[in-house]
Amino acid sequence: MAAKHDRVPPLLRAFGLLERVASADGPVALQELAADAGLPKPTVYRMLAMLESAGLVTREPDGRRIAAGPRLMRFALDVQLSAAVRAPRHAILKRLADELGETVNLTMLDGSEVVYLDRVETEWPLRMTLQPGSHVPLHCTASGKLLLALLPAARRRRIVAELPLPRYTDQTITDAKALDAELATIRREGRATDNEEYLAGLVCVAVPVSAHDGRTVACVAVHAPVARMTLDRAIEHVPALQRAADALGATFGARAQQQAIPA
Repeated sequence: MAAKHDRVPPLLRAFGLLERVASADGPVALQELAADAGLPKPTVYRMLAMLESAGLVTREPDGRRIAAGPRLMRFALDVQLSAAVRAPRHAILKRLADELGETVNLTMLDGSEVVYLDRVETEWPLRMTLQPGSHVPLHCTASGKLLLALLPAARRRRIVAELPLPRYTDQTITDAKALDAELATIRREGRATDNEEYLAGLVCVAVPVSAHDGRTVACVAVHAPVARMTLDRAIEHVPALQRAADALGATFGARAQQQAIPA
């Protein structure tokens, strides 16, 4: 009788490898991928070589670990920005913006930057406009610092070590040790703030959005000019942000079961 994996089309085997790479906290060892797939190592290595040539995965400098490639990351972002995926999240953000009376946004990590998945603007004339797909820095935004703080320790340290820390305002953190200390505080408090660190005169507070398995997948935040909302006032909105985060987390859905798309 043929083994179970022999009945799985090669396309789905390759997709299973992509799922494993995409869901990992960091680069995955080649041997680990082969073991998880339940396939002969030469077969897995040939499939990974094909995926690497297509830009879907990339090999770490040590040659023994595999990470998501630029094409796979672009594909994932395109899915998150699609109208069908954004619609239910936009409705949640709209309710939150109406409740708080200020601009709210949904963001996620994209490499070493923050990308805006969606945003609902305040009706006040004084505001900052950023379209979905826009990118902002990690080290001086509330969402960026929160997403960075909640990464696995090894990945967080690697990103912090490689991050340029340009100064945007007098409040911007430009020292790696100071940033590490800030990230530790954020992990304890479960939320992050931007106290005029990215744009002078603008404050922001962000809380994490978690998937059903507890992984942080995004952030929801509110921001406003200090002339209209102090940082202390922004922090008072954390309970409302957390309620919205719970609702948003459900829109990211359950991860596919391994047997649904076997490797």
